[in-house]
Amino acid sequence: MSEKRDFYLVLSVSREASEDEIKKAYRQAALKHHPDRNPGDKAAEEKFKEASEAYAVLSDSAKRQTYDRFGHAGLNGAQGFDGVGDILSHFQDMFSDFFGGFGGQAQGGGGRRKRAERGQDVRVEAVISLRDALLGGKHEINVSGAAPCDTCQGAGAEPGTKAETCSQCRGSGQVTAQRGFIMFSSPCARCRGTGQYLPSPCKACHGSGAVERTRKVLVAIPGGIDSGQRLRVPRQGMPGPEGLPAGDLYVDIEVEADERFERQGADLGTRASISFAEAALGSKLEITMPDDTVISAEVAPGTQPNSIIVVRGQGMPRLDRHGRGDLHVAVNVRVPTKLSKQAKKLLRELETELGPDASAD
Repeated sequence: MSEKRDFYLVLSVSREASEDEIKKAYRQAALKHHPDRNPGDKAAEEKFKEASEAYAVLSDSAKRQTYDRFGHAGLNGAQGFDGVGDILSHFQDMFSDFFGGFGGQAQGGGGRRKRAERGQDVRVEAVISLRDALLGGKHEINVSGAAPCDTCQGAGAEPGTKAETCSQCRGSGQVTAQRGFIMFSSPCARCRGTGQYLPSPCKACHGSGAVERTRKVLVAIPGGIDSGQRLRVPRQGMPGPEGLPAGDLYVDIEVEADERFERQGADLGTRASISFAEAALGSKLEITMPDDTVISAEVAPGTQPNSIIVVRGQGMPRLDRHGRGDLHVAVNVRVPTKLSKQAKKLLRELETELGPDASAD
């Protein structure tokens, strides 16, 4: 290119663009015009070089200030690159982030793969009753999965031996291959990316350091928990490699449907039947709760069929704050289907006594 374009125009950003905006614009341009994505395209290569040169200046606060005041003349060509290889070398770490390993892991093991810091997490489902959800407490959960091998104590090596540094990747866990001017990295096949090699794998676990086993984990379930909520139990997941800490156990809760109670958040609902006399005169209901405690509910005189009696603070415990929800009792008034002559006579006398407007009171 005979005449350099304005660097802000090259990256399609304003002169007031922030560092993040400049970096984002350069990333888009680099991804679009990268030579590996446009093999043999000289025009794309030139645009890639142009965008890289612009970014080299605008990402440096001192160079950017000079460029804003004096333009290209103030830089004296200091920002130029000899070629694409020079660009990749100059932006080695950034291209590793942009392209998943291009350039950044090619030099002397400097891009060593980050190893796992602990074991994998495990997720299981626990089905509990409404009683358990109301009371809370500790429950045993069966967890099937890997557990530390008793023979090698989780090391993976036969007792009396130990892991050695992998000679193929020199402990980096990565091997590199070059395609043109681009360096690619991949996990080492010999050590499977761990950087360690087992000359004598444990016969019991075949070198994995873990065996398949069903174990019981004691999980504390808070009172008031509901379906769809998840509990985390630290360090009860998969064992970590090479003696590292285990992952976490996540328990997804499912509360079974109850025959007598319905739940809506922290509130409970149930049904109760009373006689016509109890509805007319008033009475007390005794409700046996899921945890077998007995709650009294006051039936006011003149209670109508399908009325709802609310007993405050007798529902489920609230997880998010102190206190409990409410108990809602739907009242059904029993109407006798068989009446003796005496009962019919008394009801007619009662109807006469109440009068035609009694239902309106």
